[in-house]
Amino acid sequence: MKDKLKKYETIGCCGIDCGLCPRFHTKGDSACPGCGGLNFNDKHPSCGFMTCCTIKNGLEVCSDCKDYPCKRFNKEKEGLDSFVTHRKVFVNLDYIKSNGIKQFIENQKTRTGILDDLLINFDDGRSKNFYCIGCTLLPIDKLLEVNRFACGLSTDIETREKSKLIKNFMTNIADSLNIDLKLNKKK
Repeated sequence: MKDKLKKYETIGCCGIDCGLCPRFHTKGDSACPGCGGLNFNDKHPSCGFMTCCTIKNGLEVCSDCKDYPCKRFNKEKEGLDSFVTHRKVFVNLDYIKSNGIKQFIENQKTRTGILDDLLINFDDGRSKNFYCIGCTLLPIDKLLEVNRFACGLSTDIETREKSKLIKNFMTNIADSLNIDLKLNKKK
């Protein structure tokens, strides 16, 4: 199946923030099209969330289902996955359930816009994962501060140094909010 399976590929059926995932922003064969994006089944042929939510029930996200959260979310409840975009699965789906997917997508566009700017203008070739984590976990108002800080950096500074300054700035904000910008380690 080569067509798009759902309207919004930047949010997973399961609540993963696909638009903020490093693989979504990867160039080449390992790039992910996002949930239900073009050629999704080539990358994720056995996604049980997609099969149940979209293919069988015609829904955009699992929180649209009367059975949400079902047993498919048991692993998410345990918090075992180190994949950062999993940390906000329930936050994202509950937000969509309360406010609608269009409002969620508008907020997500702010996040992805800041991430795109960081990746285009301030990536030293080693910062993509960190920027994705920060844009996923930091509150939007703090991301706007990061964006203003980054855009205010002198054009005389090399990209590598800018990236270092931005990562320190993001880390300081995260620390002040008790947000861990590191991957969870499986035990």
